[in-house]
Amino acid sequence: MQPLGNLLLLGGGGNLRDAGLGALRPLPDDVLLDVLGLLAARDLARLSAASRALYVVASHDPLWRALVLDELGGDFAFSGSWSAAYIAAASGGRAHLPPRGLEIRGFYSDYLFQSWLCANMEMRPEWLHRDTIDRRRGMSVEQFVSEFEEPNRPVLLEGCLESWPALQKWTREHLLKVSAGKEFAVGPVSMTLDRYLQYADNVQEERPLYLFDAKFTEKVPEMGRDYEVPAYFREDLFGVLGEERPDHRWVIIGPAGSGSSFHVDPNTTSAWNAVIKGAKKWVWFPPEVVPPGVHPSADGAEVTSPVSIMEWFMNFYGACKTWEKRPVECICRAGEVVFVPNGWWHLVINLEESIAITQNYVSRLEFTSHASVLFLLFH
Repeated sequence: MQPLGNLLLLGGGGNLRDAGLGALRPLPDDVLLDVLGLLAARDLARLSAASRALYVVASHDPLWRALVLDELGGDFAFSGSWSAAYIAAASGGRAHLPPRGLEIRGFYSDYLFQSWLCANMEMRPEWLHRDTIDRRRGMSVEQFVSEFEEPNRPVLLEGCLESWPALQKWTREHLLKVSAGKEFAVGPVSMTLDRYLQYADNVQEERPLYLFDAKFTEKVPEMGRDYEVPAYFREDLFGVLGEERPDHRWVIIGPAGSGSSFHVDPNTTSAWNAVIKGAKKWVWFPPEVVPPGVHPSADGAEVTSPVSIMEWFMNFYGACKTWEKRPVECICRAGEVVFVPNGWWHLVINLEESIAITQNYVSRLEFTSHASVLFLLFH
């Protein structure tokens, strides 16, 4: 797979894509993949045998990812590709795939190459070296409120998780033991932790699945006992809602490259995010600055970001250097906590396999803006 620009280097050669797509040739690659995404697995496999070009397109692994998740849910074994996972499940694990694309040369597509590049690229040093966040250790709650919560500014807090048993206990072996048989929310499906870790160990794709579970303390009470809310965030007026409270705390587990693209936290809440294992790169923009490449609806209820996290760094991060209001950035490592202020846009990408806990909350400073929400919930 090569970008279209490489065709200029050919001495009269052509694009395998043009010769092998037939009547589908006029479709842009993104539209073509949308069309193929409507096919059942058997039809997609048959189509891949029609030509070498169709084999390339029909083998695009995100097509098979959708089929696996739609048909198998979280009950699959991942060993390198989604197509292999699907075929193994369909054949009871006995299928052997032929070498993929071994004899196919000369397919040029910017869209497919970009997807491959984003899946295989590592974070560049120039994307990681900027650290513009305030870092504090041993700050009082009163200082936090006056210097960060009240002015609504991000901050990284050091040394406030030292009493958490999770920092020492939450190895893979421990979590697999205490959560045995329990299923966690992973993207659109539920799966056991051992299956998810098998996936995380073998995956290399543009948008890795993320374990993001709001009910982890109910499923595994011991996990809930292994941490406590840092003192800075214990005033939480949403607590008065009891069982009516929206989801507000999550355990987050993911491999390098997984994360969350730009968004604003729901219900006009602030949040904290504590890293137990691994490291996360954070990028924030203040509420009045919409990040480049992000398109919120007029009412802010929906956000469209047509690029993956890695593609955002490749295509938009550099432009921020010339902005008057540049983003706040940092790397948050194990034992550290970031405060995510109300209304701030933020992106997070795991730099290595990471485990974290995050929680949304409402302090008295935000009560006025939430008064109408509380009224509606109670009436």
